[in-house]
Amino acid sequence: MAIRINRVYTRGGDAGETSLVGGQRIAKDAIRIESYGTVDELNALLGLVRTANRDDAGAARKADRDRLDAVLDQIQNELFNLGSDLATLPQDRHPKQPVIEARHVSFLEKTIDDLNAGLPELKSFVLPGGGWVSAFLHQARTVCRRAERLVTTLAREEAVGTHALIYLNRLSDLLFVLGRWAAKTRQEPEPLWNPTKS
Repeated sequence: MAIRINRVYTRGGDAGETSLVGGQRIAKDAIRIESYGTVDELNALLGLVRTANRDDAGAARKADRDRLDAVLDQIQNELFNLGSDLATLPQDRHPKQPVIEARHVSFLEKTIDDLNAGLPELKSFVLPGGGWVSAFLHQARTVCRRAERLVTTLAREEAVGTHALIYLNRLSDLLFVLGRWAAKTRQEPEPLWNPTKS
Protein backbone atom coordinates (compact mmCIF):
# COMPACT_ATOMS: atom_id res chain seq x y z
CA MET A 1 0.00 0.00 0.00
CA ALA A 2 1.80 3.14 -1.21
CA ILE A 3 1.44 6.33 0.83
CA ARG A 4 2.31 9.79 -0.42
CA ILE A 5 2.36 12.84 1.80
CA ASN A 6 3.22 15.91 -0.25
CA ARG A 7 1.46 18.61 1.76
CA VAL A 8 1.56 18.99 5.52
CA TYR A 9 -1.25 21.53 5.85
CA THR A 10 -4.48 21.62 3.86
CA ARG A 11 -6.56 24.15 5.84
CA GLY A 12 -9.35 21.54 5.72
CA GLY A 13 -9.43 21.20 9.49
CA ASP A 14 -9.54 24.87 10.38
CA ALA A 15 -13.23 24.72 11.30
CA GLY A 16 -12.84 21.79 13.70
CA GLU A 17 -13.49 18.92 11.31
CA THR A 18 -11.24 16.32 9.73
CA SER A 19 -11.59 13.59 7.12
CA LEU A 20 -11.71 9.87 7.68
CA VAL A 21 -9.90 7.56 5.27
CA GLY A 22 -13.06 7.24 3.16
CA GLY A 23 -13.40 11.01 2.87
CA GLN A 24 -16.28 11.52 5.34
CA ARG A 25 -16.04 14.75 7.31
CA ILE A 26 -16.22 14.34 11.08
CA ALA A 27 -15.76 16.56 14.13
CA LYS A 28 -12.24 16.50 15.53
CA ASP A 29 -13.57 15.69 19.00
CA ALA A 30 -15.68 12.72 17.83
CA ILE A 31 -15.04 9.48 19.73
CA ARG A 32 -13.54 7.85 16.62
CA ILE A 33 -10.98 10.66 16.35
CA GLU A 34 -10.30 10.50 20.12
CA SER A 35 -9.74 6.75 19.74
CA TYR A 36 -7.16 6.77 16.98
CA GLY A 37 -5.65 10.00 18.30
CA THR A 38 -4.93 8.25 21.60
CA VAL A 39 -3.47 5.26 19.74
CA ASP A 40 -1.21 7.79 18.00
CA GLU A 41 -0.26 9.30 21.38
CA LEU A 42 0.65 5.82 22.62
CA ASN A 43 2.78 5.25 19.53
CA ALA A 44 4.64 8.52 20.13
CA LEU A 45 5.28 7.52 23.73
CA LEU A 46 6.73 4.20 22.61
CA GLY A 47 9.09 6.24 20.44
CA LEU A 48 10.29 7.89 23.67
CA VAL A 49 10.76 4.47 25.25
CA ARG A 50 12.89 3.34 22.31
CA THR A 51 14.97 6.50 22.49
CA ALA A 52 15.53 6.09 26.23
CA ASN A 53 16.35 2.41 25.67
CA ARG A 54 19.03 3.39 23.18
CA ASP A 55 20.46 6.43 24.99
CA ASP A 56 20.16 5.37 28.65
CA ALA A 57 21.63 1.90 28.45
CA GLY A 58 22.48 1.63 32.15
CA ALA A 59 23.42 -1.89 33.13
CA ALA A 60 21.29 -3.55 30.46
CA ARG A 61 23.01 -5.96 28.13
CA LYS A 62 22.94 -5.08 24.44
CA ALA A 63 20.92 -8.24 23.74
CA ASP A 64 18.22 -7.09 26.17
CA ARG A 65 18.14 -3.59 24.69
CA ASP A 66 17.91 -5.07 21.19
CA ARG A 67 15.10 -7.40 22.23
CA LEU A 68 13.08 -4.55 23.72
CA ASP A 69 13.66 -2.42 20.63
CA ALA A 70 12.54 -5.22 18.29
CA VAL A 71 9.34 -5.82 20.27
CA LEU A 72 8.52 -2.10 20.35
CA ASP A 73 9.34 -1.67 16.66
CA GLN A 74 6.77 -4.34 15.81
CA ILE A 75 4.19 -2.84 18.17
CA GLN A 76 4.66 0.67 16.76
CA ASN A 77 3.92 -0.62 13.26
CA GLU A 78 0.90 -2.54 14.52
CA LEU A 79 -0.39 0.56 16.32
CA PHE A 80 -0.12 2.51 13.08
CA ASN A 81 -2.19 -0.20 11.40
CA LEU A 82 -4.72 -0.03 14.25
CA GLY A 83 -4.93 3.75 13.95
CA SER A 84 -5.48 3.46 10.20
CA ASP A 85 -8.23 0.90 10.77
CA LEU A 86 -9.94 3.10 13.38
CA ALA A 87 -9.78 6.02 10.93
CA THR A 88 -11.66 3.95 8.34
CA LEU A 89 -15.35 3.10 8.41
CA PRO A 90 -15.86 -0.65 7.78
CA GLN A 91 -17.52 -0.09 4.41
CA ASP A 92 -14.50 1.90 3.23
CA ARG A 93 -11.81 -0.60 4.29
CA HIS A 94 -9.56 -1.57 1.39
CA PRO A 95 -9.09 -5.35 0.97
CA LYS A 96 -5.32 -4.94 1.39
CA GLN A 97 -5.53 -2.48 4.29
CA PRO A 98 -3.59 -3.94 7.23
CA VAL A 99 -5.66 -4.58 10.35
CA ILE A 100 -5.05 -6.14 13.75
CA GLU A 101 -5.52 -9.90 13.56
CA ALA A 102 -5.51 -12.82 16.01
CA ARG A 103 -1.82 -13.46 15.22
CA HIS A 104 -0.91 -10.02 16.57
CA VAL A 105 -2.67 -10.78 19.86
CA SER A 106 -0.89 -14.15 19.99
CA PHE A 107 2.48 -12.42 19.61
CA LEU A 108 1.69 -10.17 22.58
CA GLU A 109 0.61 -13.13 24.70
CA LYS A 110 3.71 -15.17 23.82
CA THR A 111 5.95 -12.22 24.64
CA ILE A 112 4.19 -11.69 27.98
CA ASP A 113 4.62 -15.35 28.89
CA ASP A 114 8.30 -15.42 27.85
CA LEU A 115 9.27 -12.28 29.76
CA ASN A 116 7.09 -12.82 32.82
CA ALA A 117 8.55 -16.29 33.40
CA GLY A 118 11.86 -14.72 34.49
CA LEU A 119 10.44 -12.02 36.76
CA PRO A 120 10.22 -12.24 40.54
CA GLU A 121 6.79 -12.93 42.01
CA LEU A 122 4.85 -9.80 42.86
CA LYS A 123 3.56 -9.38 46.42
CA SER A 124 2.42 -5.77 46.04
CA PHE A 125 1.42 -3.32 43.32
CA VAL A 126 4.22 -1.74 41.30
CA LEU A 127 4.62 2.02 41.53
CA PRO A 128 5.57 3.57 38.18
CA GLY A 129 9.19 4.61 38.33
CA GLY A 130 12.56 2.92 38.57
CA GLY A 131 14.65 3.99 35.60
CA TRP A 132 13.69 6.03 32.55
CA VAL A 133 12.80 3.09 30.33
CA SER A 134 10.66 1.39 32.97
CA ALA A 135 8.93 4.66 33.90
CA PHE A 136 8.10 5.45 30.25
CA LEU A 137 6.75 1.90 29.78
CA HIS A 138 4.44 2.34 32.77
CA GLN A 139 3.27 5.67 31.36
CA ALA A 140 2.65 3.96 28.02
CA ARG A 141 0.56 1.35 29.84
CA THR A 142 -1.75 4.07 31.22
CA VAL A 143 -2.15 5.68 27.78
CA CYS A 144 -2.91 2.24 26.34
CA ARG A 145 -5.63 1.76 28.94
CA ARG A 146 -7.11 5.14 27.98
CA ALA A 147 -7.08 4.12 24.31
CA GLU A 148 -8.84 0.90 25.29
CA ARG A 149 -11.53 2.82 27.19
CA LEU A 150 -12.12 5.12 24.22
CA VAL A 151 -12.30 2.26 21.71
CA THR A 152 -14.73 0.49 24.07
CA THR A 153 -16.99 3.55 23.90
CA LEU A 154 -16.61 3.71 20.12
CA ALA A 155 -17.43 0.00 19.76
CA ARG A 156 -20.75 0.55 21.54
CA GLU A 157 -21.73 3.09 18.86
CA GLU A 158 -19.98 1.94 15.69
CA ALA A 159 -18.22 -1.09 14.25
CA VAL A 160 -14.51 -1.52 15.01
CA GLY A 161 -12.02 -4.19 14.01
CA THR A 162 -12.68 -7.62 15.51
CA HIS A 163 -9.39 -7.74 17.43
CA ALA A 164 -8.89 -4.03 18.19
CA LEU A 165 -10.07 -4.12 21.80
CA ILE A 166 -8.44 -7.47 22.55
CA TYR A 167 -5.15 -6.14 21.19
CA LEU A 168 -5.22 -3.00 23.34
CA ASN A 169 -6.15 -5.00 26.43
CA ARG A 170 -3.30 -7.43 25.89
CA LEU A 171 -0.87 -4.66 24.95
CA SER A 172 -1.43 -2.88 28.26
CA ASP A 173 -0.57 -6.16 30.02
CA LEU A 174 2.59 -6.49 27.95
CA LEU A 175 3.64 -2.90 28.71
CA PHE A 176 3.29 -3.66 32.43
CA VAL A 177 5.48 -6.76 32.08
CA LEU A 178 7.97 -4.86 29.91
CA GLY A 179 8.23 -2.16 32.58
CA ARG A 180 9.11 -4.79 35.17
CA TRP A 181 11.43 -6.63 32.77
CA ALA A 182 13.26 -3.40 31.85
CA ALA A 183 13.89 -2.66 35.53
CA LYS A 184 15.21 -6.17 36.11
CA THR A 185 17.50 -6.30 33.06
CA ARG A 186 18.89 -2.85 33.93
CA GLN A 187 19.37 -3.83 37.58
CA GLU A 188 17.20 -0.91 38.67
CA PRO A 189 14.92 -0.85 41.72
CA GLU A 190 11.27 -1.69 41.21
CA PRO A 191 9.26 0.61 43.50
CA LEU A 192 6.37 -1.19 45.20
CA TRP A 193 3.22 0.21 46.80
CA ASN A 194 3.48 0.48 50.57
CA PRO A 195 0.06 1.42 52.00
CA THR A 196 1.57 2.35 55.36
CA LYS A 197 3.33 5.34 53.74
CA SER A 198 0.04 7.10 53.03
